[in-house]
Amino acid sequence: MDKTYSIDRQYRQITNRFPNHEERPIVGITGNCDDVTYSLNRDYAASVAAAGMVPVILPPTTSYDIILSYLDSVDALLFSGGSDINPLYQNEEPIPELHAINPLRDHFELLLARLAYDRQIPMLGICRGIQVIATSLGGTVCQDIQAENPDTKFLKHSQEAPRPTATHTVKAEENTLVARLLGEEFSVNSFHHQAVRDAGPHLRVSAVASDGVIEAVESNEFKSILAVQWHPESFVRKNNNFMYPLFNWLSQEATSFRQAKHIHQSFITLDSHCDTPMLFAEGYNPSVRQDHACVDLHKMTEGYLDAAFWAVYLPQKELTPEGRAGAVAYANGLIECIKKTVSYARGAQLAFTAKDLPRIKRNGDKAIYIGIENGYAIGTDLSHIERYRREGVVYMTLCHNGDNDLCDSAMRSLHTHGGLSALGRDAVRELNRCGIMVDLSHTSETTFYDVLSLTDVPVICSHSSCRALCNHPRNLSDDQLRSLAEQGGVVQITFYPGFVRSEGQATIHDIVAHILHAIDVCGINHVGIGSDFDGDGGVLGLSNTAEMINLTRLLLAEGLTPYELRKLWGGNFLHVMEQVQRRANIYIERPRYAD
Repeated sequence: MDKTYSIDRQYRQITNRFPNHEERPIVGITGNCDDVTYSLNRDYAASVAAAGMVPVILPPTTSYDIILSYLDSVDALLFSGGSDINPLYQNEEPIPELHAINPLRDHFELLLARLAYDRQIPMLGICRGIQVIATSLGGTVCQDIQAENPDTKFLKHSQEAPRPTATHTVKAEENTLVARLLGEEFSVNSFHHQAVRDAGPHLRVSAVASDGVIEAVESNEFKSILAVQWHPESFVRKNNNFMYPLFNWLSQEATSFRQAKHIHQSFITLDSHCDTPMLFAEGYNPSVRQDHACVDLHKMTEGYLDAAFWAVYLPQKELTPEGRAGAVAYANGLIECIKKTVSYARGAQLAFTAKDLPRIKRNGDKAIYIGIENGYAIGTDLSHIERYRREGVVYMTLCHNGDNDLCDSAMRSLHTHGGLSALGRDAVRELNRCGIMVDLSHTSETTFYDVLSLTDVPVICSHSSCRALCNHPRNLSDDQLRSLAEQGGVVQITFYPGFVRSEGQATIHDIVAHILHAIDVCGINHVGIGSDFDGDGGVLGLSNTAEMINLTRLLLAEGLTPYELRKLWGGNFLHVMEQVQRRANIYIERPRYAD
């Protein structure tokens, strides 16, 4: 037999080496379809493969289960060229110049892009792909650029030249991804009569032709989204490497996303402070996607977050018998609301100890813990502390904004006690005895050091950041960070904009800077994450729980190892929790809901 038609030699070459293959990210590519066939220009797959990725064609479908399975399986998406988009998707009637549309492909790709955006999946759009991404994210597309702008002298964008031939120049905007990858001015091919009209709220225009036609858009939220109007895959096919950086970028982003997913899947991830119960009055349901909420079960799943602490937040009011009684009653009622809300939610369980988390994660559920924000919840009756512990409370913040009966606050303080009051000292001892973590976020510096000199077990700051980077009284000085670490405690970096940046818009890069600074000052064993989501926490690029995976990707790029990320994403916090609860024999007597 002709050896050309034998696979035996190739088979043995593969099976005789170990490991068998180099793991590569998987890129789903959309393609054309008609009543009988699926089709895709092979240049797309060839360009993806040349950049070190595995191309997989995604046939269009109306099945939600299949679409979600696609998204679970890929590390990036490439939206390819093809037919026009039905203008009804942007609430417009068709004009005579509209070309052929493909209803199945339109519906499939627009839904796929919208869901991929929620899941932070890297996306590259090409030709029609730029229009799909823009339309799916709230932008609009010209049905025909000449017909909609009859007085404009346009270039010939629908060329008859060979596909690998450049036909006009494009200018990239300054400080854009496109400029970094391809330069400020370059030549492209062009085969279209539609173009993006408005990039929408989530994208920015990053390149234009000399006639003003939008040629590229990219994320304005630090997400891995880039889309171009030309056909870079045609240049790559002819061994013209000028457009190769676009596919290399997609490969790097897909690799980063794949690694971050695997990291989050391999250990516990935890957010130590969310004010989500503040939304209960608005009919909040964690099982239903809530556009106004930073935290729900969908976003926790998309961001690969396993556990969240829901805060029983009490604003500081009058220190009167009536005020104290009202605070206790409010805290009791909100704790019961948390229990009922979680019990009704499919996919969530209440948790109390560190040992609860692996079990809950194995079941495919999300864990919800309870913390009290403001010791005002005990009034002056320390017996409430043990009762709260029996109700499942894991930590208590000694105060909020304003002094209370226990201590002085970092904000709106009248220096009532000069730190901890006598009652506050007794409260710290009782919290230690009962196995509730003492939370020093919101406390004054004097209170902070008073607690450190008194407590028998490590303490936490559930949502604080670094004063060295943002000079705010709610943040911790470097001396405080070092003292907290020496005592064995942990600081959970928060995303509240005013605590991470003194002026200008706070972004995900500011959060990374605070995390890295805290690690430099007090060590990797004493830093974690406490977002303050749903309590006005959230910055550009890290505005809800779904975007948590992006933080991991940036920290990986900064050189943090998976072992260090395991500590940061909950390992350090859970270690303190275990110490505090073990000392109080919490593992013997658990709250009633944790049975």
